[in-house]
Amino acid sequence: MEDVNDLDTCDTTFFNDTDSVTQTERDEKLLRDGTLIKQTSLDGNISEYRCEVCGKIFCSENEVFTHKEIHNREKQFRCDVCGKYFVFNSQLTSHRRVHTGEKPFHCEICGKSFISNSHLTVHKRSHTGEKPYKCEICGKSFSDNSNLAVHKRIHTGERPFHCETCGKSFGDNSYLMNHKIIHTGEKPYHCEICGKCFVNNSNLNRHKRIHIGGNVFHCKICGKSFSDNSNLVIHVRSHTGEKPYHCEICDKSFVTHSLLKTHTRIHTGEKPYHCDVCGKSFTQNSNLVIHKRCHTGEKPYYCEICGKSFVSKSHLIVHRCSHTGEKPFHCEICAKSFITNGHLKKHKQIHNRGKPNCKKEPLRS
Repeated sequence: MEDVNDLDTCDTTFFNDTDSVTQTERDEKLLRDGTLIKQTSLDGNISEYRCEVCGKIFCSENEVFTHKEIHNREKQFRCDVCGKYFVFNSQLTSHRRVHTGEKPFHCEICGKSFISNSHLTVHKRSHTGEKPYKCEICGKSFSDNSNLAVHKRIHTGERPFHCETCGKSFGDNSYLMNHKIIHTGEKPYHCEICGKCFVNNSNLNRHKRIHIGGNVFHCKICGKSFSDNSNLVIHVRSHTGEKPYHCEICDKSFVTHSLLKTHTRIHTGEKPYHCDVCGKSFTQNSNLVIHKRCHTGEKPYYCEICGKSFVSKSHLIVHRCSHTGEKPFHCEICAKSFITNGHLKKHKQIHNRGKPNCKKEPLRS
């Protein structure tokens, strides 16, 4: 979070409780307590008001006044479903919609519904393309000011949210909440159609589109459809070859940030996912899930040709090649083909040792 003292004072107006404030074009008033900082966003169109207590930014002076009550008042409104407390009854009313599923605010363009008007306002920008919040360091723009605040921590290195179990720190509270599930194993969001569980509500909503056939994001290159725009963005990189996430240790590049994080653990040796049966550790949660099936005997992936079952989808895909004869991984040096990429990598060592003793085969069409 930015330090107040580092702000560019040519675009900033300070209001202290002892200052005499002159009339401005927005008819700004004296703040009752503390300091209000008014900034203009980089595009010059949106005024931003910062709370000096927590650094949160708002679009109007009144919003700051309302927000500051959070720091001064006790949370007296309690949710009778989950026990969470709120400062204002209006906040409790909005929160209850998480439990009831009520979404009274509707987008007139696509019909999507939201639990609050502020969420609808941010959503509408996905249609208009408006991204009024810009990072003054790298120029990246965001449709929501909270996303900009989280983004800025990439530049500052600030990680104010700490896990009390392992001490790991995060730049956003949602990242911390997802991380804590590593320790608890909790997946509190359930699909009422198939019973599958998820660590957060956004993953559940994304999953639900599988049942309703909601593939609304289409690739302009190949026509493939996706239920989530982020998946489309990642897919497009398979056409463009873009790998925007770079390892600062070995310079290897990756299509997604999550792949980079997993790769980095090769260098750090970190294995944060532990089996509670045998204690074995893994770099990825997906590997832990597959490993646990060794203990349970579960083999959920079945071959429709011979009925054989497997602990992972990748094992099933390799097995299917025994029926089809397909060898999709080709050596660019001698054109020999292999069922798995691991077999291809092992084969390439023959060439790297300077012993090209493999028989050349024609590439399969």
